[in-house]
Amino acid sequence: MQTIHTAIPDVLIFEPKVFGDSRGFFLESYNQRAFQEATGWAPAFVQDNHSGSAQGVLRGLHYQIRQPQGKLVRVAAGEVFDVAVDIRKSSPTFGRWVGANLSAENKLQMWIPPGFAHGFLVLSEFAEVLYKTTDFYAPEHERCIRWDDAAIGIKWPLEGEPVLSGKDQQGVNLQQAQLFP
Repeated sequence: MQTIHTAIPDVLIFEPKVFGDSRGFFLESYNQRAFQEATGWAPAFVQDNHSGSAQGVLRGLHYQIRQPQGKLVRVAAGEVFDVAVDIRKSSPTFGRWVGANLSAENKLQMWIPPGFAHGFLVLSEFAEVLYKTTDFYAPEHERCIRWDDAAIGIKWPLEGEPVLSGKDQQGVNLQQAQLFP
């Protein structure tokens, strides 16, 4: 597994070694030892999530103010633009974002530690996103920051308006959001 560093040191992209031949391919999607060497973390991933979304769907920017989740995100079908926003007030990268195209073809994964808001935009006709989390889903602690908050300034590769859930339409700006210390 190759580790690719981003503009925010805590957010990493992993490129797995892919072994392919005429039958198809094989890769390790997770190896605790390699993950710990790359991140300094040895998290106990407690939940795997799998979502399917149509082109133009934007999910996020989500986080849990209590029971914060670290997420290891990958795409099994299609392609998304995946984004992490640092919402730790004490961080030198507070309010900054990084994004990467994750796809079934490139097999890249993004590690988003606790203390970040996460979202993605579906670029392909349909995409299936899988992610491991370091804590359980707690809807009572879930929060949402607006995908288009000018203070963050995410450059989504989007033409027109995205398709949003009712919950995501109610997202707040970073300035009004509950944040991590």
